Amino acid sequence: MMIARIDHVGIAVKNYASAREFLENVLGAVSVTSMEDSHLNYLWHMFTLGDMSRVELITPSGEGSFLDNFLSKRDGGIHHITLETPDIHAAKKRLEENGVPYFGFNEIPELWSELFIHPKDAFGVLIQLCQYGPKYYLVEPVKYPTGKRVKIEPAGDRYELSVHHPGGIELKLSLSKEEVEEMASDLAEALDKKTEST
Repeated sequence: MMIARIDHVGIAVKNYASAREFLENVLGAVSVTSMEDSHLNYLWHMFTLGDMSRVELITPSGEGSFLDNFLSKRDGGIHHITLETPDIHAAKKRLEENGVPYFGFNEIPELWSELFIHPKDAFGVLIQLCQYGPKYYLVEPVKYPTGKRVKIEPAGDRYELSVHHPGGIELKLSLSKEEVEEMASDLAEALDKKTEST
């Protein structure tokens, strides 16, 4: 599987304050984290919508921003779509095998890897492919202990199942006792099958 999911949609804006207010106050987006890149002169701010959907606002933070050309023709708009891949090298090889050019390949071991497909080679859309490393996270409070990505806890008369994604997202599901028991039975059965096959 080359693509695991749509990680986020990047929206470039001139009026960052108004765009943030729209996302938070109108659409109910939740701020995740933000950072200014002094090298490329822009600010990025990640938001979540629901459990696993994310939107990234990007805006110039100084003169000579890489966003200047994009925003010279518009007040804002979709700048890129980021797709998560489980294996950036396999994705790169697949692009090469299919004659699809890419640029900006960057790899930081155990943290983050990325590459880009130019809009002229992707039907008018800038596509970023990314792979999260095991030590990557955006928000400290949702960083679980090493190796622990799933937990389940009592929540009133139900149970809450939390699945952690290294991109700073938690998917939470409310389960009944019966659903938890069924899940436990399915897990036990899967472990038994695995043991039998080895």
